Amino acid sequence: MNKYSKIFITNYDSMLGNALERRLRDDGFRNLLKTGTAEFNLKDQRSVEKFFQDNKPDYVFLIPAKSGGIMLNINRSAELLYDNLEAQNNVIHSSWLSGVERLLMIGASCVYPKNSSQPIKEEYLLTGPLEPTSEAYSLAKIAGIKLCEHYNRQYKTAFLTIVPATVYGPGDDFDVDSSHVLPALIRRFHEAKIKDAPSAIVWGTGNARREFIYVDDLIDACLFLMRQPNNAGLINIGTSQDASIKELSRLIKEIVGFNGNLEFDAAKPEGASQKLLDTTRMTSSGWTSKVDLMTGIDKTYRWYINSL
Repeated sequence: MNKYSKIFITNYDSMLGNALERRLRDDGFRNLLKTGTAEFNLKDQRSVEKFFQDNKPDYVFLIPAKSGGIMLNINRSAELLYDNLEAQNNVIHSSWLSGVERLLMIGASCVYPKNSSQPIKEEYLLTGPLEPTSEAYSLAKIAGIKLCEHYNRQYKTAFLTIVPATVYGPGDDFDVDSSHVLPALIRRFHEAKIKDAPSAIVWGTGNARREFIYVDDLIDACLFLMRQPNNAGLINIGTSQDASIKELSRLIKEIVGFNGNLEFDAAKPEGASQKLLDTTRMTSSGWTSKVDLMTGIDKTYRWYINSL
């Protein structure tokens, strides 16, 4: 990529899209094509093909059309499967038709089997059953991974898919019905602090382990990969460190300043027991994450209270 490259960002009004736009502008890129979820329907094949024909982007960042936490996965599974399949199929196909130089699709760690050996290597894809609560979203992302793979094979494209650890940071989704665990806990503990509540509930036993990556670190990794034309296929991006939900809850509780007790509700779903990515391929290429979990949560919480 150079400063004059024409770069298309799908769903730029998301946390990832906003962070990517900020970083590109900070780096001197100005020729940015953006579509938000409200202004451009990526599920409309004709509209997407016309957009690509009219604008001829050089690089495409395919940010998920719709994603969320465990409640969204359970309650809106059909939407997650259909919307993501339609959007990514249209963008990937139109990228090939219009001669896009590089495409990077952002996947999710739920594409790997529920009971994968830890840490999870890229080659574990499709080696076992998926976590049932996130199956719909997982299937959509797996289809996107394979579509990129087969376009690379048949049409000699240079399409890349990344599987990040759970992304968080400023601009995250804090909605009670759709947020991932980290922003959900930030909101819950902050509201409990304001109400001076004696306790706050955390879903699950607290024993499940998750890996988290700060949004600016993920964007840095994406740009690092886009500048290396030999990278294609599937690659994990993470911090190589995970934490139990119990450890995460205590850390957020401390940062938020909530003084009540934590009550773990084992009757609520908590997903896979562990999701820690093997990031050997990424680190061996010279990239590592920079923002530790405490610093990242503190920045996210400060953004959240400033946005209220």
